[in-house]
Amino acid sequence: MSISTRKVFTITIFIAAIGIGYYSMNAAPVLSDDSYTYHGETEWRTDVDDARQLAADQEKPMLIYFWTTWCTYCEDYNANAYSDPAVLEKLDEFVLLAVNLEDNSQQAGELQQRYDANYPPQHVAVTPDGEVLVEINGYAETDAFLGYLEEATEAWERQ
Repeated sequence: MSISTRKVFTITIFIAAIGIGYYSMNAAPVLSDDSYTYHGETEWRTDVDDARQLAADQEKPMLIYFWTTWCTYCEDYNANAYSDPAVLEKLDEFVLLAVNLEDNSQQAGELQQRYDANYPPQHVAVTPDGEVLVEINGYAETDAFLGYLEEATEAWERQ
């Protein structure tokens, strides 16, 4: 292969890589936090103080869900776990708090830092005071997710 042929081949590969990268970054849907969430039919609170107060008043643990609008695994939670009757029943034992990782508020930032939530989806089951009961990092299939929720309620009952 001559030098000019290699240069043309290299430039072609480079342009193709840039094109693929550009397409993949722009192919994900751009959704507004106000118009759509991956929370399913469940009632997720978005105000941290409200959720903490409700958890304390109802003497329930909290389940904090860190998500984003571009997270495909969050969409999988919506389609699979959050629509499962057993999961929905188990979620009733928690005060649910959804935190969009793209939220720049101080409260969201503090929660992200406290629970080391750097990527979606992540769930953290905590006491109303914020003590961790169970962490679910990344996507868990519905049965595994249900097992984590059970583990969290058992840890809560031992408190």
